[in-house]
Amino acid sequence: MTISKRNPSTKKATPKKAVVKKIVRKKIDPELALAEFCVEAALDKKAEDPLILDLRGISTFTDFFVIVSASSEPQIKAIASCVRDRMRTEKGISPHADDAYPGSRWIVIDFGNIIVHIFHQELREVYDLESLWNDAKQPSTL
Repeated sequence: MTISKRNPSTKKATPKKAVVKKIVRKKIDPELALAEFCVEAALDKKAEDPLILDLRGISTFTDFFVIVSASSEPQIKAIASCVRDRMRTEKGISPHADDAYPGSRWIVIDFGNIIVHIFHQELREVYDLESLWNDAKQPSTL
């Protein structure tokens, strides 16, 4: 007596129902994208603790703060240089103002709608811009 095994590949395939997925496209915020670009440039030089504060609606002088930290003065300068250079070469945007002095442990780069703050970690804790602007939104894109 021979026992025949059923070949699973001979089963009839049942038709699957087509699944329709709705694609939801988010509207891109160009100013936020530019702030994120500044963060990306800072991270190229190993910036720490990046934060974007959305000041629209609560500030009359800018729309975003980008805040990052560094552990040494040479790193602060390298981060500032990278942010300036990449904004200029890749986005065609030069800073309106740049506030730093020799031996500075805090550099501020003003791009108009975006102001980039590069702090030495200790000084960032002293000035605590995050608490000063605690009513600002923090986009969850980082």
